[in-house]
Amino acid sequence: MGKTLEYSGSTLGKDLFVGKGKPTRRAYGFDEIALVPGSETLDPELCDITTTLGGHKLEVPILASAMDGVVDVKVAGIFGKLGGLAVLNLQGVQTRYANTEDAYNEITSCDKSSFVTVMQKIYSKPIDESLIAKRVEEIKAQGVVAAVSVTPNMAEKYGPIAKEAGLDIVFVQSTVTGIEHRSQSGEASLNLESYCKSIGLPVVVGNCVAYRTALELMETGVAGILVGVGPGAACTSRGVLGIGVPMATAIADCYAASEVYAHKHGKAPLIIADGGMVTSGDICKAIACGADAVMIGSPLAKAKEAPGRGYHWGMATPSPVLPRGTRIQVGTTVPLEKILNGPADVDDGTQNLTGALKTSMGTLGAPDLEAMKDVEVIIAPSILTEGKVYQSAQNLGMGRI
Repeated sequence: MGKTLEYSGSTLGKDLFVGKGKPTRRAYGFDEIALVPGSETLDPELCDITTTLGGHKLEVPILASAMDGVVDVKVAGIFGKLGGLAVLNLQGVQTRYANTEDAYNEITSCDKSSFVTVMQKIYSKPIDESLIAKRVEEIKAQGVVAAVSVTPNMAEKYGPIAKEAGLDIVFVQSTVTGIEHRSQSGEASLNLESYCKSIGLPVVVGNCVAYRTALELMETGVAGILVGVGPGAACTSRGVLGIGVPMATAIADCYAASEVYAHKHGKAPLIIADGGMVTSGDICKAIACGADAVMIGSPLAKAKEAPGRGYHWGMATPSPVLPRGTRIQVGTTVPLEKILNGPADVDDGTQNLTGALKTSMGTLGAPDLEAMKDVEVIIAPSILTEGKVYQSAQNLGMGRI
C-alpha cells in the first residue's frame, strides 16, 4: 500500500458528487478488493502472525468479539489458550445472572417476532457488581489474559472493579466513539486521556472509521483502536442510523492515521478491524489494508463451545429505546480449535483461519503482519464471482459465501 504520511484525511470534492451540492468519495468493502501476489513467496510455516496488545503477546491476531452469543468465561479460557484473545461483555448476560442458563434458553428459543422484546426484558435486569469481579477472576484462573468490554458511560464505574479482580485489558466500546461528546444534561463525558492514565491498564477504544478521529483517539494514550461501524453480521446500525464506512476503506483510513502517529511518536496503537469478516479471506484483506489484528463474532458463534447455541446477536439488540441489532442463526459446526487453527474440513474459508492467513502471507511473500500491510491491494469487484458460475449454481465453495 505504500506510506501514507501525506494523507490529509479527506478527498471530498475532488472528483465525485452525490449531486451539485454534495461532494463525496468512493469507499470499498472486502468484496470489492483483492490482494496481488508479487515476485517472492515463502513457506507458510515461516510466516509470523504474532502481535502485541498492551504488552501482551498474542500468538494469533484474532480477537473474539464481546458479544454474549460468542464469549463467556469458558470460551475466554479456550480461546486464550489457542493463542487469541476473547473479550467478555461486562454489561451483558454474564454480569446480570449468576446462572446464565435460563437467560440463554429464553433468547435462543423465542421466535423471530418476539426476540427483541425478550432480550429487552432479559437485559433489563440490573448488573450485579459482584459478578464483574467473579467473571474476571474466573477467566484469570484459567491462566489467560483477561479482557472485558464496557460502554463509555460505565467505564469509570466498572473498570476499577474489574481491575481489582485482575483485569489485564479494558475495551471502552460504543457504536461510534469520538473525542468529544456533548450531553443535554451538561454532565461531563468520559475523558479518555484521563481514563487511560487513571485506570492503569491498557485501554482499547472504539469504534471509529475516520482518519482524523482515529488520530485524535490515539493521542489520548490508548493501546488500540477498534475500526468498523455497522459491518457486523448481527448489527443493524447501518439500516437504523444510516451510518458506516465499508471496511476496506475504513481500515485504510485509520491505518493512515497510525502511520502519521508512529512517525511522530515512534510507535502507534494497534488498529483492530472489528466486524464484517466472514471468511479467512476477509481477515487477510483486513490485515493487508492496515489492520494489526481483527475482532470477529459470527465466525466464532458457530463453535460448539459458543454460549449462543448456534445463534448470534448484536450488542445493541436489547436497547430499550432503539434496538440496532438482530439475532441471526449461524448454526453450530466444529470446536473453536478447528475454526481457529484447523485442520479445516470445509472449503469455504470458515475454518483454520490462522492457516489461511499464513498461506496467504506466504503466497504474497509477507513474512510478518507488517509486511502484509505493504502488499498490493487492487479494486476488483468481480473477484468473488469471476469464473465461479458452477459453484454459485450448485451452492458449493465460494457459492456459499
